[in-house]
Amino acid sequence: MRFKTRFVGRGLLGLVAVAVLAGMVMLLWNAVIPAAFAGGRPIDYLHALGLLILSRILFGGFHGHGGWRGRHHWWRWQAMTPEEREQIQTRMRSGGHPWGRE
Repeated sequence: MRFKTRFVGRGLLGLVAVAVLAGMVMLLWNAVIPAAFAGGRPIDYLHALGLLILSRILFGGFHGHGGWRGRHHWWRWQAMTPEEREQIQTRMRSGGHPWGRE
């Protein structure tokens, strides 16, 4: 039961986030595009939602940041000794990749 509640809660949170992002796209578009371009015209909420989805498909995909890769690093972190963790934190503070990649 707890899993189902958590799943439904995350789904609702995701829907609310998409709705808010679409509203922000609409407001930004209507504030910038008509003023910047002579042929630009304001858009409504559904067009803003479509623009948001299109931009995610073209530029970002539908994967989250972290995903399986983030879980992999979590398990890696748990298996480390305190000295190894300190080395990773030092690398991150100096601007390098935490796992030693460029």
